[in-house]
Amino acid sequence: MLPFIFGEVNLQLLKNKFLFSVFVWFIILVLLSLGFWQIYRLNWKLDLINQIENSLKNDPVELTQTNKKNYLRIKTSGQIDFDNQIYLYHLNEKGKPGFEVVNPILIENENYLINRGWIPFDKKDLPEINEINQNEIVGTLMLQTKSSVFKPENDIKKNYWFTLDREDIFNHTGRKFSDYIIYLNGDYEIPKPRVITAIISNNHKKYAITWFSMAISILLIYLYFRKKNY
Repeated sequence: MLPFIFGEVNLQLLKNKFLFSVFVWFIILVLLSLGFWQIYRLNWKLDLINQIENSLKNDPVELTQTNKKNYLRIKTSGQIDFDNQIYLYHLNEKGKPGFEVVNPILIENENYLINRGWIPFDKKDLPEINEINQNEIVGTLMLQTKSSVFKPENDIKKNYWFTLDREDIFNHTGRKFSDYIIYLNGDYEIPKPRVITAIISNNHKKYAITWFSMAISILLIYLYFRKKNY
């Protein structure tokens, strides 16, 4: 009877060790997969940054409906709608709160939004912020990104915006717009145009090292205890 019981115990121990080994190797493979995914993302991000840097170095080209792409430097002319001017809450480069001034603009029968730059709160609605040569507009095209869901809702009546929500913009203007926003370039002082750069968050290398380090650590610990207990 005793040999049978010991045999059952040993069989259960072997089974548990096997299941534990499977679990450990599964975790290691998951961590390695995450590490390799971060390397893929790192290469993609470096390629994107390189494309942006090259695009920003190029001279501006005439904007047409066929040559639109992200971070393209353009020159154009159009009719800016000052009546439906949007004041978008934003911090300037020094962290001071204020507004970015955003206007509808009609270019070759297509509606765009043009972000003309930042103003302090006390400049809101003043005529001096609307001095711009509409016949010589130089800017950078950027695809509109999704806004954070945690931002407050826009107050359209007070013209106090936190996001460029497409539905709110349609309700405000009655028009639909290109997915690209024009960010004005130039030496304007008021509003102060946003400086467009290729500085993009790129922590994928750090993340990859973290995942690989965790995988190696778990493997070494597993091998140590396996050698000790077998």
